[in-house]
Amino acid sequence: MDNWFKSKWFVRLASLAFAVFLYIFVNVTVNSSHSDPTFSGRSEQTQTLDDVPVEIRIDEANYVVSGVPEFVTVSLQGNPGNLTPLIFQRNFDVYVDLQGLEEGDHEVKLEHNISNDLTVFIEPKTIEVTIEERASEEFAVVADFINEDKMAPGYELVNYTLDPPTVTITSSRSVIDQIGIVKAYVNLEGLDSSINNRELPVNVYDTQGNELTVRIEPENIQISAEVDNPSKSVPVSVETTGELPEGYALNSISANVDEVEVFSTSEVLEGISELETEAIDLSEITESGTIDAQLSLPEGVNVPDMETIEVTVDVEQTRVLEGLTIEEEGLASGQAVTFVEPDAAEMDITVTGDDADIKELTAEDIRIFIDLSDLEPGEHQVPITIEGPDADNITITGEFEEATIEISEVEPE
Repeated sequence: MDNWFKSKWFVRLASLAFAVFLYIFVNVTVNSSHSDPTFSGRSEQTQTLDDVPVEIRIDEANYVVSGVPEFVTVSLQGNPGNLTPLIFQRNFDVYVDLQGLEEGDHEVKLEHNISNDLTVFIEPKTIEVTIEERASEEFAVVADFINEDKMAPGYELVNYTLDPPTVTITSSRSVIDQIGIVKAYVNLEGLDSSINNRELPVNVYDTQGNELTVRIEPENIQISAEVDNPSKSVPVSVETTGELPEGYALNSISANVDEVEVFSTSEVLEGISELETEAIDLSEITESGTIDAQLSLPEGVNVPDMETIEVTVDVEQTRVLEGLTIEEEGLASGQAVTFVEPDAAEMDITVTGDDADIKELTAEDIRIFIDLSDLEPGEHQVPITIEGPDADNITITGEFEEATIEISEVEPE
């Protein structure tokens, strides 16, 4: 005997047996919903079990039944020796026996197969049930797409298939006749790729939109859907705001790309014929060159990897040289000239070109004259000729293109 107590296996087995006994004792006396020891010559206990499932016994091939609760409450009273094993094993059934009953409403008693050694109370004791003819029909499944407006920007659903496209629904004839629609919900939020064989539960609703509890075969279907991100190429126009600083003129402004590929839904793309840039402020431009312009993208439109484009700006600086003298050439001896329009032999000129080319330009670099050769006395209109630096990128514009002059004879002294 002393050797047993020294054996580690004996100690382990004894500990296990004590733990099992303690577990049974605590669960019977503490974890029960009700514990009501009574003394009538012997020790009895009462245990109450909630959520005991109810079994339905009926000709399932031909009938369906409604009104049977899914769970009931069962109270058991008796000797712990009989009560405890039953509580732990749950090896009993609570059921309603509807075999042999016809269609219609019936009041039936809830029954059980618990030993007569225990007293059994079932709540409720009786129930009202309705027995109806079983019916099965095939229905087409409708895909209900939710959050389609929350798909990834520019993406749209092209087409889809359901597998299988129909399900068989079994219930009472009256419920089958109420069915309005059979749906499978598809959440498209954030979707940016096609769907391949996504499993979806099937839901059944009556004509009022109330969900019906019926038998569906199969309970789940699969959906495959093609998702696309359509695109098209459109020209780019450059938008501007403001005016160039004083002394500057805009020759041209244009994007360095003719077209860009825009991505969006088909509906949005139909309304896009061109893409604009964000307005470029001309008041900040004082020289020719390229600048980065932000694209102005309508809502839901995307241009991958091209948030900005290069825009070429060609500007010229303008200088006004005031009061330059108009020279006279070819005036015959004995003649004098008087300016009518302009009223003096001078005018302003405007010089346009690159800042580097015109900033050092002075009045001495420009000659203005009129040719009076072979003109008789009287009033004449003659062209004004301007000569300046020989440069292709400089433009010189006079205040007048021609002059009105009066030629008169002068008495020799």
